[in-house]
Amino acid sequence: MNHYDVPRGIDVLRVFCGPDGRHGNTLGVVRDGSSHPDEASRRRLARQLGFSETVFVDDPERGRVDIHTPGLRLPFAGHPLVGAAWLLDLEILELPVGDVFARQDGEFTWITARPEWAPPRTLQQYATAAEVEALPGPPPGEGRLYAWAWEDEAAGRVRARAFPRLGEGIVEDEATGAAAMLLSAHLGRALNIAQGRGSQILTAPAPDGTVEVGGRVLMAARG
Repeated sequence: MNHYDVPRGIDVLRVFCGPDGRHGNTLGVVRDGSSHPDEASRRRLARQLGFSETVFVDDPERGRVDIHTPGLRLPFAGHPLVGAAWLLDLEILELPVGDVFARQDGEFTWITARPEWAPPRTLQQYATAAEVEALPGPPPGEGRLYAWAWEDEAAGRVRARAFPRLGEGIVEDEATGAAAMLLSAHLGRALNIAQGRGSQILTAPAPDGTVEVGGRVLMAARG
């Protein structure tokens, strides 16, 4: 288990952990968003923590949250919302783009959202899962890239890796719910995605155009 030296009032979660409880994408959650009341201070803290995303909880009862990368404020992101839904144990999270519905199902936490809320990214298919695993780093280019290949197309099993390519110091995302949601919507089917070093993301598209994204969440540290 990783050890994190985090300021007081911040939880560190691992979202989309594998079946063995390992891996997952690290998430910082600021329990009281008023401690960092403006965008500049939130961005500074996100840079200080160095996680791909940090969530600020502005209203824990209504589920109003604000998501920041080290360099950007995001209207929507997958693993921060799955983590916040697990931590706050709410059925609705309030975002500027709209309400995100959440539910708990055994060891999995699920959110339902619209793919068009996700930041745009390139979904690049490779011929084999081995090719995705062999990538030494982000391929040349700019903007978010989701490299994926079928492990078992009939079963909906996918191997994926995510490269932000935003110049924020985050070379690779261990698990990316928004990208998984976009891929599931693009393919029109439920997926079981193995991403990064060993994270697991589940998806399920619905007839109304929304996609459900789910995974395991564990507490890594509490400041």
